[in-house]
Amino acid sequence: MLKRFLTLMSLNDPQWGRKGGNQGPPDLDEIWRKFMRWLNGLFGKPGGAGDGGGGPPDKTDYRQVGGGAIILVAVLLVLWLSSGFFQLNPAERAVVMTFGKFSRVADNGLQWRWPYPFQSDEVVNVSQVRTIEVGYRGSVKTKVPKEALMLTDDENIIDVQFAVQYNVKDIQDYVFQTRSPDETVTQAAETAFREIVGKSKMDYVLYEGREQVAVAAQRLMQDVLDRYKTGILVNKVTMQNAQPPEQVQAAFEDAVKASQDRERQKNEGQAYANDVIPKARGQAARLTQEADGYKQAVIANAEGDASRFKQILVEYTKAPGVTRERMYLDTVQQILKSTTKVLVDTKSNSNLLYLPLDKLLKMGSTGTVVTPETDGTKAQPPAASAASDAAALPDNRSRDALRSRDRGDGR
Repeated sequence: MLKRFLTLMSLNDPQWGRKGGNQGPPDLDEIWRKFMRWLNGLFGKPGGAGDGGGGPPDKTDYRQVGGGAIILVAVLLVLWLSSGFFQLNPAERAVVMTFGKFSRVADNGLQWRWPYPFQSDEVVNVSQVRTIEVGYRGSVKTKVPKEALMLTDDENIIDVQFAVQYNVKDIQDYVFQTRSPDETVTQAAETAFREIVGKSKMDYVLYEGREQVAVAAQRLMQDVLDRYKTGILVNKVTMQNAQPPEQVQAAFEDAVKASQDRERQKNEGQAYANDVIPKARGQAARLTQEADGYKQAVIANAEGDASRFKQILVEYTKAPGVTRERMYLDTVQQILKSTTKVLVDTKSNSNLLYLPLDKLLKMGSTGTVVTPETDGTKAQPPAASAASDAAALPDNRSRDALRSRDRGDGR
């Protein structure tokens, strides 16, 4: 290699073809001496014999040649060793490999490794969030049917478009176990979504279960990537769009409207039932309670009447006459208490007496005299007024006569 370098220098020498009439190349020893003078001058050493212009020396100083070669090798060695330094940003990590085999992981900052061909490094940005798109590219309008069309559990085809965001969690597995990270994540995401969608109903994927489908697909996708030791962490799965294929979208919209009408009618019927059923239940409960109350009242009255009859029977056994008279008076009082007019015939060929008992009771309760003007009733004849006054007086003889008459009739 050194001879080739000297040959190239000789080709560029301006003295080429100027020595005498000879057109051949210059002497290699002369070229070598020039090269050593240039190298010694580069490192500050004085030139060898013959450098002062007194003509070329007869011999080459091989000690100078050896010293310059050592210095050159040292310079090249330093340059070679310095090529092993590399700088890493805070978000970067590097895998250092010795003859292609994993050696260590270098953190951020200034690092050094053995230069090529002993060691090499591969720098990876572990904080960068990478995004892949499945079912579309760039925009949801730019569809990729091969990735987007999926079959549901109820044998319907839907168009699903989603995006996956991921970063690196294990740089060693990421470098050595993954050849194409984006393609690997795309295949894992498509596989996970096809499995989740294939186990779900169409309405569940399109409407109420979109978030649950995305979460389940992310979990399954992470399991697949961890099983293959890809060193990839899935951060988020976002479902961009989910709809029926364009060829059947009109028919599907009609089916959706019919389903919405059905749900609306069901809701209306449920609202009517919620309004009628509580009222009917309340009315039934009220009737049941009234029946229970009536039952308890009848039972209590019957028990009370039976108890009262037993007590009266005991008293009647002791004093039949007094008890019978008292029973008669109580019965008449009970009857007259709810009667407003009473006609009494004394069997003495006299006129019928009109007794305004309601007025008498009202007068007795308020302590005031009720006149026809204030009461709003017609004026009674004097005979009736006298009869009423007589009835109002506590006449014991009249009572005795009435009792004797009643007892005579009873006989």
